[in-house]
Amino acid sequence: MTPPGDQLSHIRSDGTAAMVDVSHKPDQKRTAKAQGFIRMAASTIAAIAEGNSPKGDVLGVARVAGIRGAKKTAELVPLCHPLPLSQVIIDFDVRPDGIAIACFVKTTGKTGVEMEALCGVQVAALTLFDMCKAIDKDMQIEDVMVSLKTKG
Repeated sequence: MTPPGDQLSHIRSDGTAAMVDVSHKPDQKRTAKAQGFIRMAASTIAAIAEGNSPKGDVLGVARVAGIRGAKKTAELVPLCHPLPLSQVIIDFDVRPDGIAIACFVKTTGKTGVEMEALCGVQVAALTLFDMCKAIDKDMQIEDVMVSLKTKG
């Protein structure tokens, strides 16, 4: 139930879902960054770092997958607006207990890009999971969140 005074922008008065009309909003420079973590065994991290994973360049493939995930957000999340992304950056920080993932997205448009950043992180994490599941059955994707959102 929606608290009094609050209105969900994707719900019409009859309760059905709708895509928000942003046509009245001005185009602005917008950025967002999301982050997440995939916890994995030390042996899995070593295989990735040494290039000994059975599926090849794990980080390279996950980077491209994350970029593609950000670009395909409107196809995956039904009420998201399709946006012309001007930049998507996927970064990895290999740590002793897993890999931190960050996705930075930039556009000039009428709505923010936090969903694109979140999709980028999630698809990169899912790709890491997929490429390593044969050698690590206990991986966990954790702590996915928006860490930055700007406009103007």
